[in-house]
Amino acid sequence: MKVKTVDKALQNKQKEVTIQAVKDKQLQVINLTLKRNHYRQDALIEILHKAQESSGYLDVEILGYIAHALKLPLSRVYGVATFYHLFSLKPSGKHTCVVCLGTACYVKGSDKVLAALQQELGIKCGETTSDNEVSLVSARCLGACGIAPAVVFDGEVAGKQTAENVLETIEHWKQKGAE
Repeated sequence: MKVKTVDKALQNKQKEVTIQAVKDKQLQVINLTLKRNHYRQDALIEILHKAQESSGYLDVEILGYIAHALKLPLSRVYGVATFYHLFSLKPSGKHTCVVCLGTACYVKGSDKVLAALQQELGIKCGETTSDNEVSLVSARCLGACGIAPAVVFDGEVAGKQTAENVLETIEHWKQKGAE
């Protein structure tokens, strides 16, 4: 019984050390970006982008750190981070799928594409699968109306998508992950 307790304590400590190492790396990236931009408040979006790039998402502690460093209210930093759909306040999956729900895409069937993805993945928009493989996100508009409905797979825009197309991509990700 005591061995299990010690093992559990060691596992928890290892997780804490790993989390701290990630935070330290993220802070180094943020500090470098802050210095490169001379702590200018108008560089907020670039700084947030670099911070998210280093860990995959922006947590409240990091937003507070950036707000303090730029001498901005946390509410403003949080407002910018939540306004733009490319910023995430939750950990994201290995792969990201962004479905455009703008007018042109919606009229051409992006709602059906999103519904098929939600059913296949077993998650709602804004969530990540339990295995942390796929995050499903929607966007108000991607500005790709000419190729509606548009979906962004891991940062690459794909146009004229159907439920079948996107499910093939998801299946490809699953097969690739199983290798």
